[in-house]
Amino acid sequence: MEYLIRLAQVHETFRKPEIEALADLAGIDIEIIYYHEFSPYCVVKLPSEEAARTLISRSIIAKDIFELWGEGATYEDLHADVRRRTQHLWGKYLDTPFRFTVECFGGKRSSTEKRELIQSFSYVGFRGPIKLKNPDQDFWVLEQFPYDNGLTPRSTNPALEQDPVKIYLGRWLAESGREVINKYDLKKRRYISTTSMDAELSLITANMALAAPGKLFYDPFVGTGSFCVAAAHFGASSLALILMDEASAYGILDKFVDTFTSDLTNTPLLDKQFLDGIVCDPPYGVREGLRVLGSREGRRNEEVIIDGIPAHYRPGYIAPKKPYGFEAMLHDILNFASRTLVTNGRLSMWMPTSNDEDGELSIPMHPNLEVISVSVQSFNTWSRRLITYRRLPEGVVSDTSLGRQKGDAVGVSADELNAFRRKYFTRHHRHPKSPRNTPSSENGAPAQ
Repeated sequence: MEYLIRLAQVHETFRKPEIEALADLAGIDIEIIYYHEFSPYCVVKLPSEEAARTLISRSIIAKDIFELWGEGATYEDLHADVRRRTQHLWGKYLDTPFRFTVECFGGKRSSTEKRELIQSFSYVGFRGPIKLKNPDQDFWVLEQFPYDNGLTPRSTNPALEQDPVKIYLGRWLAESGREVINKYDLKKRRYISTTSMDAELSLITANMALAAPGKLFYDPFVGTGSFCVAAAHFGASSLALILMDEASAYGILDKFVDTFTSDLTNTPLLDKQFLDGIVCDPPYGVREGLRVLGSREGRRNEEVIIDGIPAHYRPGYIAPKKPYGFEAMLHDILNFASRTLVTNGRLSMWMPTSNDEDGELSIPMHPNLEVISVSVQSFNTWSRRLITYRRLPEGVVSDTSLGRQKGDAVGVSADELNAFRRKYFTRHHRHPKSPRNTPSSENGAPAQ
């Protein structure tokens, strides 16, 4: 059976990957019949109505789902398709309270026009009472008009713009989980920072990584816990810092495993496959250069003893740090994911890039990780990508020929160690110590 998904017109490149991720999570066979980046309607083939309801139930970027009763470029085509597809179903709803709803995307209809369109479906023979509030069955006429987005170019004849270019009739089934965005709105959070990831994108990231009950998730760059909160909402347990009062306020305290402080390159976590998901927004190193635990080469590493106690054992000890390359960090994240993710576990990682970069060549790759999807959030002169990887089974190797060909960056200064930082400030012609509109990560402090 074919179904129609009504999508939100935001974060367009995230929509199809989220649908596919949710189908994968639920073990649902899905075939995408029609999808366009700029259309709010997506037609899919699913095994059952139950599968349709399951698929949509936790989607963040979709609105709702319909049983598709017909489609066409004109109403003549639509009515013929409705008769062909669903005539055998009409008897099920003869005496059921119902209503019809007309939605016009990219256009508008008067009340009179909408009433006439609804009456054109009288041949289905419904005898039940029309119930405008909470009907037992809700049928939607969904019109898509031409608009300037490359999907359906406007005609040079204004008179032709009065007609839709695509029309659907659907029986409404279920709404998505999009309303949960309001629950986790940053404006309602007790504690946030300037780099906290907004609720919508945090929840989408958790969906891409397949967060679910019984799974263990980890954020190696956790700041105010946006990803951990999102993963916990979907039932996953988190190994990272979640503020206790936040977890308690959201009713997810039982999903809080433990907290610790460490460096990705000096982690106390087991060096084995035990994580189901890794979600992170690594520091971009724009405000300041990236740094990692350790001493620069050439410096003496003599142990310091204070009152007979090694300095690094004393309270308040601050470990030395050394410059860290941006590409070296990405390399370390992928290596860490390769070692710690279970088979088919996912890494969903945000990564910045200049808009003039070749997107495919900039995607970091690892032979044990398969790139599942790349979604882009664009800003003025830069973008950030959400890249989702799957841990491959042992013995299966991915094609990394399109990945980064360069090794770890070699240098001392922040610009030498970070090509993105260098491009960003070259474009903005500003001193790196005082940027405005600087990209930031989910890392709780300014990106280091």
